[in-house]
Amino acid sequence: MIFATVGTQLPFDRMIAALDDWAGTQPDREVFAQVGPGQFAPRHIQYRRFISPAECRARMVAADVIVAHAGMGTILTALELGKALLVVPRRASLGEHRNEHQLATARRFADTGRLLVAFDESELAMQLDELPLRGRPERISPFASDQLITALRSFIDGDDGTPLAA
Repeated sequence: MIFATVGTQLPFDRMIAALDDWAGTQPDREVFAQVGPGQFAPRHIQYRRFISPAECRARMVAADVIVAHAGMGTILTALELGKALLVVPRRASLGEHRNEHQLATARRFADTGRLLVAFDESELAMQLDELPLRGRPERISPFASDQLITALRSFIDGDDGTPLAA
């Protein structure tokens, strides 16, 4: 099963329309999408505008593949669950966000090899067709590493070990 989510704050009709077009050519694939406040109404996939956080997590757990915007919460949850993840970054240049931070996020995570990125609609279909050929990514811990905690403590305390002034 494929679970798609766009989050709750902004519409992302471009991603949902591309996924719906792909699903129309894949009648044997089950797809459910949380489509948010957009105007597009899918024809080939089951969907709801909004779902609860608990239902979102349950659908992510049940999914074989997650398709999502490049939101950090969605990315980290999918990686924590060890799910195949295809990210479609929102584009400010297309009016989908206020800046291009999702492009930067998607590129950075793609460099780790833990997820796939579709930068446009044709790449979405191509990546979805190839996903079954890829293995599942290694799960990440839901907790910060000791190395990160040490680095943060060092930063907060200052280089000489004395706490920074508030």
